[in-house]
Amino acid sequence: MSVQYAVALVDAYAMSAGRLGSSVAGLAGLAGIVIGALALARPAGRLGTRNGRNGAFAALAAGLAGIVLGGLVAATSDGGVGTGNGLGGAFVALVLGLIATALGGLALARARRTGASV
Repeated sequence: MSVQYAVALVDAYAMSAGRLGSSVAGLAGLAGIVIGALALARPAGRLGTRNGRNGAFAALAAGLAGIVLGGLVAATSDGGVGTGNGLGGAFVALVLGLIATALGGLALARARRTGASV
């Protein structure tokens, strides 16, 4: 095994700042999707409308965090997709954050429709 191949192999698995940022953004978006889906799936009268609103706000916050972090990584990335700068993960984080924000908005609209005071 040559030294160049070993160095390239280590670089491929190294955690750069872009990869770390897009991973955190993706996890925030994914957490927002799970929380938003649970807030939508929960019956309105089972745990009260207050818990549904809290889940909706948490999904909105996590989704917005995923969008902001993913956008920051995408804006500051040096190379293209596949260069190790986290650009592909940033695009995935943007989509996950958008889905989480939509689910949180739907859950918040549902909580308001059931008569909860904000």
